[in-house]
Amino acid sequence: MREGSRMDLPAVEQYLKGLQASICQEMSAIDGSAEFATESWERPEGGGGISRVLADGDVFEKGGVNFSYVEGSQMPGSATQHRPELAGRSFKAMGVSLVMHPRNPYVPTSHANVRCFVAEKPGHEPVWWMGGGFDLTPYYGRDEDVIHWHQTAKDACDPFGEDVYPRYKKWCDEYFFLPHRGEPRGVGGLFYDDLNEWGFEKTFGFMRSVGDAFSKAYVPIVMSNKDRNYSERERQWQLYRRGRYVEFNLVFDRGTLFGLQSNGRTEAILMSMPPLVRWEYGLTPEPGTPEETLLEYYLKPKDWV
Repeated sequence: MREGSRMDLPAVEQYLKGLQASICQEMSAIDGSAEFATESWERPEGGGGISRVLADGDVFEKGGVNFSYVEGSQMPGSATQHRPELAGRSFKAMGVSLVMHPRNPYVPTSHANVRCFVAEKPGHEPVWWMGGGFDLTPYYGRDEDVIHWHQTAKDACDPFGEDVYPRYKKWCDEYFFLPHRGEPRGVGGLFYDDLNEWGFEKTFGFMRSVGDAFSKAYVPIVMSNKDRNYSERERQWQLYRRGRYVEFNLVFDRGTLFGLQSNGRTEAILMSMPPLVRWEYGLTPEPGTPEETLLEYYLKPKDWV
């Protein structure tokens, strides 16, 4: 194994649990009325996790921050389809995944995930990689929010190379895309997967940089929008657009598919679902409205920084 590649999974696990705790503390403080309920769970095939869910708060209608550590004798189909050379290997996977669904339609939904995988086979070197990122899904766009989000993402990437942010920003735009709708899920951020060419130490450092940047990116956006006035019109648009979030997570998201196929805890895997959502046939915003601006301006990938 080359220099810098020695795996330290206990250190990763310790960091992830600390990240879960710190984000929950920050989101609870912002909400001010609701606390995260905590539930530990075990997986019969090996591993388990800690699910933390906030519900019916003043700021967040629902939020979930989940830590999981699962292991098994065979890689799930979603993983071997993506990496067929891993068939027949045992695996260990750990990560933190979170989704925050705000009550106020002017506060965007946010998602973040950082994770580490190891695939092993007797007589062979272990194959490991890390992945993750964060992305933002506004219902009403505001330039300063999107610029701040992407600037924070860029700041997290810059110590690791000037090409890192543009590459992972582009990957995010391409990954969080609904092909059946022909539109992105939101305004993007960062997404990376299968990262191991830097060696373990630097790759773990990048995981920490991305994980720690989430709150720096999201908290100011929440604070500047959470008290804005809104009407039933904005609320109904928010519920309608949440449908796109559900469609992506259930049809395309690799993490959701991996969790369900690896017999993870279903309640924890589906904690990303919003509490209320609506679909309407053929809904098209009126020209010149803020709803049309979301679709025609903000949901078009562009360079924000």
